[in-house]
Amino acid sequence: MLGISSCLAGIACRYDGNHNEIKQIKDYLADHEAVLICPEVLGEMSTPRTPAEIVGGDGFDVWQEEARVIDKNGQDVTESFKQGAIRAYEKLEKQQITELILKERSPSCGSKKIYDGTFSGTKINGVGVATAYFINHGIKIYSEESQLEGVLNGY
Repeated sequence: MLGISSCLAGIACRYDGNHNEIKQIKDYLADHEAVLICPEVLGEMSTPRTPAEIVGGDGFDVWQEEARVIDKNGQDVTESFKQGAIRAYEKLEKQQITELILKERSPSCGSKKIYDGTFSGTKINGVGVATAYFINHGIKIYSEESQLEGVLNGY
């Protein structure tokens, strides 16, 4: 079974209360089971919520206590992001999920690019907090910007 970011499946859990539904994923879910996760919601963050970005690095740096997740109002939400990642991993582990499709550029789920922490729209190379945790626990990560046909056809 595959794990998928909830927002990509059409669940309105993004920071702005919307979703990032991908038709190809929605079609896949019509015929296949998957475990849907939103680490931010699992971290008990509300929907909608104030946008947040990683300041001082990426998700790996957050786990090393070298970077923080700060929302646009200046509030430190690092612990909520970390708790959400841990809870998401526990949910995935129970279902023996070893591969995930995650939302690119998210401070939780980005797998190649994230925003730089200035709220200017500038992207940098890096991963989100949950993605770093998942990688450190041996889960293979794909972005929704990957060649989804190949990933989805494997399941």
